[in-house]
Amino acid sequence: MSQRPPAPPSLQELRKEIDAIDEQMHRLLMQRGDIIDRLIQAKQTQEVGSAFRPAREADMMRRIVERHRGILPLDTVESIWRVIISTFTYVQAPFSVHTDVSVSEPAMRDSARFHFGFTVPYVAHFNAQAAVEAVAKSRGDLALVSATSSRAPWWLALETDGAPKIIARLPFVERADHPAALPVFVVSRVADSAMVTEVETWSVRVSGWNAEIARALSPLADVVAVPDTAFDGAALLISVTVAATSLDKIKAALIAAGASVRSTALVGSHATRYTVPPTGAKS
Repeated sequence: MSQRPPAPPSLQELRKEIDAIDEQMHRLLMQRGDIIDRLIQAKQTQEVGSAFRPAREADMMRRIVERHRGILPLDTVESIWRVIISTFTYVQAPFSVHTDVSVSEPAMRDSARFHFGFTVPYVAHFNAQAAVEAVAKSRGDLALVSATSSRAPWWLALETDGAPKIIARLPFVERADHPAALPVFVVSRVADSAMVTEVETWSVRVSGWNAEIARALSPLADVVAVPDTAFDGAALLISVTVAATSLDKIKAALIAAGASVRSTALVGSHATRYTVPPTGAKS
């Protein structure tokens, strides 16, 4: 006689398992907090600079996406970890998020809350220049500004030594229907050793800028362009993927297309975005 299959666990038993897991997660978060407390003490004697670590955060997010599986949406996992990272960073060194809401206030707020949570103070500004200026006057604040368009060349304020720089581009994990899909640059001050330089961002001023030159440049790099009356041309913010091209190639392409390069300045860098195609495969 064949044995009966074991009875499925009861709802009460499953809920007890969930409760046990919830308690473990809470204990682990508190344990992480204890380590952060020790880290704060160590930094007082061993390290000077902002608590932001863009290179480390990009590596953490890549590993999270690589190991994720199951029914829990990746959106939720990404947001949970972003909030954990940001909140513990805030505990180490309090900061505010300044945003340029001229593009879209709801979308910018969604990006700030998705990536930095509700503990970190949120400060809205009517333009990118004001958000960047607020960061420049702070010790460790950050600004979120549009990565694809601008009404004025706010990045010129990042050219000088000691100025804040572009340290990240969000969302880091790219996929269809991202709940915080607005492309934004993160501007702040971090230690040079904490920066990730897979994509360099350059401020380039040119004369002779036109639509034909823009088309010639578009296959090589992402470009934000605004009129620059000082040179009767344009101020460009160019994102150069280091593994694929270089600023010298960009300059050569500009000159070949008929533009004159007036000046260049490195204004930051960030990680290469991690793309998850619609099929769910990772790349």
